Amino acid sequence: MRFRWAIFALAVLLASSVAALALPHAADAQEGFLARVKARGNLICGVNGGLAGFGLISPDGKVSGFDVDFCRAMAAAIFGDPTKVEFKPISAADRFPAIQAEQIDVLIRNTTITFERDTRQGADFGPVIFYDGQTFLTRRADNIKTIKDLDGATICVIKGTTTEQNLADIIATSGIKATAAPYDDINLVFEAFVAGSCQAVTSDRSQLSSRQATSPQGAEWVMFDENFSREPLAPVYKAGDAQWGDVVRWVVFATIIAEEYGLTSENVEMMAADPKLAPEAKRLLGVEGELHTFLGLEKDWAIKVIKAVGNYGEIYERNLGALGVERGPNKLWTNGGLLYAPPYR
Repeated sequence: MRFRWAIFALAVLLASSVAALALPHAADAQEGFLARVKARGNLICGVNGGLAGFGLISPDGKVSGFDVDFCRAMAAAIFGDPTKVEFKPISAADRFPAIQAEQIDVLIRNTTITFERDTRQGADFGPVIFYDGQTFLTRRADNIKTIKDLDGATICVIKGTTTEQNLADIIATSGIKATAAPYDDINLVFEAFVAGSCQAVTSDRSQLSSRQATSPQGAEWVMFDENFSREPLAPVYKAGDAQWGDVVRWVVFATIIAEEYGLTSENVEMMAADPKLAPEAKRLLGVEGELHTFLGLEKDWAIKVIKAVGNYGEIYERNLGALGVERGPNKLWTNGGLLYAPPYR
């Protein structure tokens, strides 16, 4: 009898130990980013704040841009309301410290995926939302058109960025003697350029296009035709939360899938009721299946996203197309571009 009681007691102890081990796991899942964001009642999104077309906070407090609209898309997916987002301007140097310190829930700020950032910064990247490349901007009057023409030049660049690292590589491999002039942010870079402190500016083509389109001196400047690097720009979030990563990824993918199926901010509700809608689109819009449960979102989360900000094409044209930035590689794969979403099934 004593032996049987001892076995029973041991079994109870083991069961309690297993439960104790499982409980923190469950608690961790409940206290993930999605749960915390929902409990807080808004999304905190790190943005540029000073780059027209991508992220711009105007003097009256209005926030606009391509990256900004993806922040709104996430808020629409989580809360059904694109206004439930706090935009936090983050400098280039402060991006990854802000992620690690959890000062922001997600960073959507023209940030390039690199090996070091992906493996050493305590951060994970979402899908590429903009395929970019680094190039040079010069004054038309200086007749600088190629890398060789930059021999002896001073080149303004943002400090502590992949752009600065790329510039060092470009100078080393091209054999020219050029001097890098690093500044803390893009505003200081262009102030120096306008003042004549440098003969060229280097940055992502999209950033240079934005500045050229919005500057009074823009007509006096010219960009090189060639790109000198690969700059895949993507959302970033703190590593270690798989569910949050799923939400970031599939909100982006939803806008791409929506464009592929012709789902727009104007027609998405009508299309959801169309019995002839393609099966994948039906699954995305929550008309069929229960895939939304894997994300921890409502059944119609994608409808709310698309209605709030539109599909990828709408987001692009509203923000970057308006500045004359051509889509180029950011076209859908069906139109010869690189934009591609995994199947929603």
